[in-house]
Amino acid sequence: MVWSHFDVAWEEGLAAARGWAEENGHLLAPLDATYQGYRVGIFLKNARAAARRAAENEQRRAEGLPVGSSASALSDERREQLEDIDPSWCPAWPVEWQRAFHLTRQHLDEGGTLPTAPGIVVRQGEDLGRWIKAVRFGWDKLTGVQQWMCEHILGIEPATEDEKPKPRTSQANKWALNLAAARQFYEREGHLRVPRKHVETITVGGDGGEDQEERELRLGAWISNQRSRAATLSQDRREQLAAIGMRWT
Repeated sequence: MVWSHFDVAWEEGLAAARGWAEENGHLLAPLDATYQGYRVGIFLKNARAAARRAAENEQRRAEGLPVGSSASALSDERREQLEDIDPSWCPAWPVEWQRAFHLTRQHLDEGGTLPTAPGIVVRQGEDLGRWIKAVRFGWDKLTGVQQWMCEHILGIEPATEDEKPKPRTSQANKWALNLAAARQFYEREGHLRVPRKHVETITVGGDGGEDQEERELRLGAWISNQRSRAATLSQDRREQLAAIGMRWT
């Protein structure tokens, strides 16, 4: 006698989850994971959504707000059944992040070292080096708990300022830099007849401070490009160039 098809479906999913966890060492299965033909990844995704609905209901109840139907919320009994398999099965952050964290910890527990670059260590399809790089460079986007886990459990440290790539220069900033180089050339040479291969070096940054740096700009090529695009330049930019001796033909 089948008293509840919903209960039978749950038990089937729970059995598949146990089997998958025994094979993989955790219950952080990707969405496309299967176990003996059962789509355990979908089962766990739905279970996590139900667990979050249950948590939201509890929060609303604690705040004295109305709570809707609990039919789609995960019961405490079922949550405990999944926690018995893997306590971290439903993290507060993306499951993909938690899976990579678990696999990195597993790698270290087996005597491995933190991979320093992508492609060095791949476990269960996860590139641990790529994940570690993303963690280090995206440190400020992590929660305090995630930062603590990475630093104190895995030994990962945030990327230093020297390691971080410089922000990309916007089109407006590029124009301003090249215009400054053109003005410098004009003030020195008295004209803007710049040889095609000429490279102009300018100093950018603070007023004589440590933040200053020298930039080499291909001024000759830039001037030639502006001349060929004269018809599409704004009136303001045409006037800026004309003021420093730009010859359009």
